[in-house]
Amino acid sequence: MAARNTLRRALLYIPGSSQRFIDKSRTLTADCVAYDLEDSVTPHKKAEARSLVRRALDQPAPEGIRERAVRINSVDSGLALSDLTEVLQSPNLTTVVIPKVNSPSDLTFVTDVITHTLSQQQHNPDRPPISLLALIESAKSLTNLTQICASTPLLQGLIFAAEDFALDLSLTRTPSLTEFLFARSMIATAARAAELPSTIDLVCTAYRSSKGDGSPPAVLEEECRDGRRLGFNGKQCIHPSQVETAQRIFGPDPEEVQWAVRVCIADDKAAQAGRGAWTLDGKMIDVPVAEKARAVVKKAEACGFNVRELREKWKGQEPE
Repeated sequence: MAARNTLRRALLYIPGSSQRFIDKSRTLTADCVAYDLEDSVTPHKKAEARSLVRRALDQPAPEGIRERAVRINSVDSGLALSDLTEVLQSPNLTTVVIPKVNSPSDLTFVTDVITHTLSQQQHNPDRPPISLLALIESAKSLTNLTQICASTPLLQGLIFAAEDFALDLSLTRTPSLTEFLFARSMIATAARAAELPSTIDLVCTAYRSSKGDGSPPAVLEEECRDGRRLGFNGKQCIHPSQVETAQRIFGPDPEEVQWAVRVCIADDKAAQAGRGAWTLDGKMIDVPVAEKARAVVKKAEACGFNVRELREKWKGQEPE
């Protein structure tokens, strides 16, 4: 079973064929950086990109990066085996992103290659387990979601690839994203039903505002909030300027964290008094609400909030 690394608020793609971009990525702060061997790499650069990515993985982990992933080429492309054979040589690889996952067999193939390759290597007890993230890009993959989610214990999340999905269904992407509502809802629901920790939303194709100061566009924040409302807990990014917005919005809001801490403290006291439901600020708190509050506190701790300080501040909170 792969490690449950659930904090992927931003997944930033880095072109694997660009040494400059790879070097730049080491200075960033992001939950997940995915070195790309697929769409951003032209066919004649594939072999070179594998070597560059392998060398990048072999370096010590950058301080600001929680997770380093590699997006390989699709199984159908015939390039996935060469990609995996190269990057699995690095003991620092923790996550593989698989594009164009249309059926369980795609993930089964990748899992078998990983299992076989690692079995041939000298046992390293310090090597982290491998996690898989599957890109959902077609009508076929959408109809096979349940089977895809159950195909391998290494699977840790689903990612929605809007542009390829639009191509498959002959859709035109609009600012409202209404044309993707059904697909996004299905993906978020299927991931939750399968208890996969990560559901990563579509790319925002705009990465600079019209202000000319390098700030992210307003549409990025709108898309992030929309994705969060649908049940996603992260977003794909194609430019470093998008990361801060994604991680802020997909992380707990400070006011939400404070509310959650108050609920947890008061709920413990209510439980000791034998009260299953109570109120806070005039609103009823029952088991589902209390469980949500505990989940918020747990995520806040992972995101770096000083929860201990908040607990001290609100230690006198009583259930109403």
